[in-house]
Amino acid sequence: MLRFQMVGLAAGLVLSTAIATAADKPSDPQIAHIAYTAGDLDIKAAKLALEKSKSETVRAFASDMVRDHQAVNDKALALVKKLGVTPEDNDTSKALVTQAETKHGELVKLSGAAFDKAYVANEVAYHKTVNEALKTTLIPSSGNAELKSLLETGLKIFEGHLQHAEMLARASH
Repeated sequence: MLRFQMVGLAAGLVLSTAIATAADKPSDPQIAHIAYTAGDLDIKAAKLALEKSKSETVRAFASDMVRDHQAVNDKALALVKKLGVTPEDNDTSKALVTQAETKHGELVKLSGAAFDKAYVANEVAYHKTVNEALKTTLIPSSGNAELKSLLETGLKIFEGHLQHAEMLARASH
């Protein structure tokens, strides 16, 4: 179990480093891209869990991740369209994609309980880091009230995801 906690911790450290190395105050187009990318990557991880996991609880959690992150991303796309903003790729969103590709490569090799534990550990680390980035960087840096409101709503949802993932992690001990 310690190995899975260390994998999750390493994923969180890489993600937090990626977010911390972005410009001190990202622009709204960069924030929109970071937030959308983070949600999209979690959707992809959840879809992998739906393919690989046999656990009803892990599959239910993964289904929630797809539903909730897709809903937030759909709202984000509608907002950027309404505002006439083009999301801007940046070092943070690129680092998120690179990290997710590495994690996907690790998870795809696992099966059964080993996959479930690694997936859940990654979800705990990922949500801790994304939630912290929303609180400390993305929300405070946003200059647009509607974007800020969407990020705050997303944070409330994602805090629930973190609690759910932590509950699953405790139950798998």
